[in-house]
Amino acid sequence: MKDTDATGAGHRWRFFRVGGFDQVRIETADDLRNLGSLDQKLWAVLACPTSGLEFDTRTLELLDADGDGQIRNPDIIAATEWVCRVLKDPDVLFRASDALPLAAIDEANPEGAKLLASARGILAYLGKPDADAITVDDVADPTRLFVPDRLNGDGVVPPELAPEGTLRTTASLIVDCLGGEPDRSGAPGVTREKLDAFFEQARAVSDWWSKAEASAADVLPLGEGTAAAAEVFEAVRVKVDDYFTRCRLAAYDARAAAPLNPGDEVYASLAEATLSDEADGVAALPLALAAPGKPLPLADGINPAWAGEIGRLRAEVVVPILGEREELSLGDWEDLSARFAAHRGWVAEKPDTPVAKLDPATLRPILTDSIHPALVDLIERDRAADTAAGLVESVERLVRYRRDLVTLLRNFVSLADFYGGTRKAIFQAGTLYLDQRSCELCLRVPNMQRHTTLAPLSCTYLAYCNCTRKDEAPMTIVAALTGGDVDEMLVAGRNGLFYDRQGRDWTATVVRIVENPVSVRQAFWLPYKRVGRAIGAQLQKFAEARDKAVEAKATSGVTGVSANVQSGAPAAPQAFDIAKFAGIFAAFGLAAGALGTALAAISAALLQLPVWQIPLVIAGVLLLISGPSMLLAWLKLRRRNLGPLLDANGWAVNIRARINVPFGESLTGVARLPQGASRALNDPFAEKRGALGFWLVAIVVVVAIVALWRLGVFG
Repeated sequence: MKDTDATGAGHRWRFFRVGGFDQVRIETADDLRNLGSLDQKLWAVLACPTSGLEFDTRTLELLDADGDGQIRNPDIIAATEWVCRVLKDPDVLFRASDALPLAAIDEANPEGAKLLASARGILAYLGKPDADAITVDDVADPTRLFVPDRLNGDGVVPPELAPEGTLRTTASLIVDCLGGEPDRSGAPGVTREKLDAFFEQARAVSDWWSKAEASAADVLPLGEGTAAAAEVFEAVRVKVDDYFTRCRLAAYDARAAAPLNPGDEVYASLAEATLSDEADGVAALPLALAAPGKPLPLADGINPAWAGEIGRLRAEVVVPILGEREELSLGDWEDLSARFAAHRGWVAEKPDTPVAKLDPATLRPILTDSIHPALVDLIERDRAADTAAGLVESVERLVRYRRDLVTLLRNFVSLADFYGGTRKAIFQAGTLYLDQRSCELCLRVPNMQRHTTLAPLSCTYLAYCNCTRKDEAPMTIVAALTGGDVDEMLVAGRNGLFYDRQGRDWTATVVRIVENPVSVRQAFWLPYKRVGRAIGAQLQKFAEARDKAVEAKATSGVTGVSANVQSGAPAAPQAFDIAKFAGIFAAFGLAAGALGTALAAISAALLQLPVWQIPLVIAGVLLLISGPSMLLAWLKLRRRNLGPLLDANGWAVNIRARINVPFGESLTGVARLPQGASRALNDPFAEKRGALGFWLVAIVVVVAIVALWRLGVFG
């Protein structure tokens, strides 16, 4: 890497060149202090997402000031300026550690002094008053630093924070009915939104009860016991309505009485079964025998399957409302129906809210003019409380920036981690092992459609893989194959092994391939491989066609013989067609002759040249065949670029981050025997070499010699 210097805004910047572009070095405290003056056109990245990165999620949340899921250039500058302002010497950021020495905080700065006091308070609260450094673990769980009965500035009031009595009871009811928002202490509490929603719903429920109380004789005929009585009434309402309808039909026409009551055949069908009061057949019978003007008996003469329900109707509904009765007339039943119809309509108007489960005796004491304002005041006092709550988050921010900020700069302002080779960049998800190679440039793919649209512009050979692991959500990655042979990668569906940055192994299945050149060397052989595959495909088609023709001919012959045998006629012998076979041999002869003549002509032309020109001619022919493929590969390899791969994931890459051939070879490792390893070459299962190849070469040589002799080359 070649260094260059540049001066801007009073600071002398140092650059290094790698990947085909100049990248700024971020190595000193002065570099951090002057980062805001660096020309934005020289930044490697202008924005990156807060998800899908191998980077601390909480640090990214603290950096994302507007919470839109993107880290941008102003966010980085603001964070850098802040740490430089509250630290004595920002050089501490370049020393890898997750602990921040308290002595590094600048207490001469007013904000730094507050941070230092807050850090010491945190350590004291955690039982480490003598500690001289605060770590990420100390501030990773803020709930350890707060208690629910203290104001902490987050605008969430746990019930424990409210004074005992109605206020605390109300806060508990709100959390119970509407759920609570987590307070900084971790306890569920009440926010202003929850408070207002609860009181609005509570007033609606109270008004609903008031409507019933205004018409208590109709809506609540039994007062608080109406709801239980209504359940008993509704349980038999349809059956009692059925009974009185039958009686009215019998009064309408005397002939209807007999058919409306069970006939002999119904009882006969029941007699064949083992009966009980719960039997379906018994329960389906009318409630009682119908007759014109007959009241409903409430004791004797009731269908046994309904005796219990009618008994409860008498005890819990009829007697409390109408007085003691042995039977129920149609008028009495219509009176009860009217009363409970009003109750049923009132229940249908019940507000659809969890607050409706509270009774008026619980609700109305808290709907006074003082409870709601008192809780609002408590929430506002908590929100505006002058406590160390805000400083605790600032201490956490400082500790995390101390550990992570420089790493982010090496992947944002420059791509030093990616091109440096000593550690992976934050966008590299892990390593894919596939087809005797290891691929280091692997990225998570949150949106397959978007990624496959932009990523091909990288001019890189890509393999998209679905990765699965037990008890983990599946994920999709894309791996760049920048070395080795890719002949076997043409078909998706191959399996490999993916190791994430935590060292966990995932089963990786190739689901999509984006083809691009991997090397010029491979492009040289590509035309010959394509011709070989085409010839192989044609030979396979020819062999399959001949095999089918032979099978069809054999089948036809067997069918003909079978037909002759069945008819008793002797099979006619087929005459040997010598002309046909002579034609075949003649065709082979012509082909061999043509091949020999062509070889002879080529050989004669070559032999007429000086010896030193023959290799040049051969090289020229090879170049003519492989040249276009090699030229195309060379052009695409020069355009191979990391930018589209990152842009497809929501980054805003500001430079053309090239992946040239040497660097690409470092990103993909191919299988090689270890240095000093011994190798036995006696393969007991090696394929035996037949004589066919020898005889083919011999025939070609003989044909060439004969052709040259006829042309007078040897004369």
